Amino acid sequence: MSEHTIKATSRNVEGKGASRRLRRAAQLPAIVYGGSAAPQAIQIEHEQIWLASHHEWFYSSILNLDIDGKVEQVLLRDMQRHPYKQLIMHLDFQRVDASHTLRTKVQLHFLNQEKSPAGKTSGVVIMHELTEVEVSCLPKDLPEAIEVDLSDLAVGAVVHLSDLKLPAGVELPALKLGKEHDVAVVVAKHGKEEAEAAGAPEAAEVPATKAAKKDAK
Repeated sequence: MSEHTIKATSRNVEGKGASRRLRRAAQLPAIVYGGSAAPQAIQIEHEQIWLASHHEWFYSSILNLDIDGKVEQVLLRDMQRHPYKQLIMHLDFQRVDASHTLRTKVQLHFLNQEKSPAGKTSGVVIMHELTEVEVSCLPKDLPEAIEVDLSDLAVGAVVHLSDLKLPAGVELPALKLGKEHDVAVVVAKHGKEEAEAAGAPEAAEVPATKAAKKDAK
């Protein structure tokens, strides 16, 4: 697991007015919560977070949050963006306890799709029904992503959650809820089948004849 550090400073002033002033100064308001410590308000350089937000690790890795020189391990739990400007408005981080199991979502990386029998067959559509999954593990076992090797994917095949090869120490909580939660991750089918399934028109209602109307009366 790669290490990524975010530098921050503590802040004592809170509220909408204080947050606006921070943003005008290219700073980003954030909060850290969880664990045995009280929630702590912090501020981070916006550019640092803006650059980090373009990387997958920012959303699914354990982050080293350096607050005034004191480092805590955290997970990003919420990020608020401006509705139309390229601005991040607020962040929520949750403290991580190395001895406690955590649950978070991890991205799926699909490999060798174009080399598979389905990928080489004309007219076949390969659909990624899921692009991320929720995992349960200790912080030290959290993967940045889970690889899904599709090199053997055949036409008509379905890859389910239970087919995923997970790193050691990682579980999928959904699979403990019953077989109905073992949903499809990848589906390979002919494009014609997909079009028919998605756009098949409902049977048109046939107007009643005069005789039928008369009988109905």
